[in-house]
Amino acid sequence: MNKYELVVVLGDKLEDDERSAAMERVCGYVTRFGGNVESVDDWGKKKLAYEIQKMNEAFYYVVNFEAPLDAPAQIEANVRIMEQVIRFLIVKKEA
Repeated sequence: MNKYELVVVLGDKLEDDERSAAMERVCGYVTRFGGNVESVDDWGKKKLAYEIQKMNEAFYYVVNFEAPLDAPAQIEANVRIMEQVIRFLIVKKEA
């Protein structure tokens, strides 16, 4: 199992319950594809570097997880089509 970090940026128009449901869904994808979520850090609302979809601010979350080698591609394919997600990035952590 490899260690990964997933950064998820959610739109600023979402309510608290919508954001938590979206993050539960993201964590569900990690476990569905054989991974274990180690932690989820809520960075809160931050200013974006540039305007995305007429938004200047967004909510940032960092998910640290362990997963098999093929899991990040499958997670990425599912997170990519989530309507609430503006941007995301999965990075493999060095040992």
